[in-house]
Amino acid sequence: MSPSVDVTPSGPAAEGLGLSKGQVVQEFGYDDDVDLELRDAIEDIIDADLEDEDSQEMVDAVVLWWREGDGDLTDALVDSLTMLSPGGPIWVVTPKTGRDGHVDPAEIEEAAGTSGLRTMGILNLAPEWTGTRLASRPS
Repeated sequence: MSPSVDVTPSGPAAEGLGLSKGQVVQEFGYDDDVDLELRDAIEDIIDADLEDEDSQEMVDAVVLWWREGDGDLTDALVDSLTMLSPGGPIWVVTPKTGRDGHVDPAEIEEAAGTSGLRTMGILNLAPEWTGTRLASRPS
């Protein structure tokens, strides 16, 4: 008998975020269109609830749900850095190409650079969402 494998669409993708049990993750941009299975998978990995955007606790990572028309991405990235521990990743989670609210990757790249961040990779996170991992630029 072969071992059980998690084949849920968000399970394996959430594993690719590089998060682990006990980490504190802050979420920005929550709305009724977010992928709840992905959120649940992240909370299962860290074994805790996601911190909301008003949290004043230092965090290990940030998940930023972002859609075209949400405002100024550079401002949102700077805000998300406020409570982020040095070296912690910011995952900018955007609707996939062709979906309502899709954000051009060049816009993410430009906002990241202006915020002092750099793009580290892109991950298919859920059926309608893609994640772009941003990290601090080396000193």
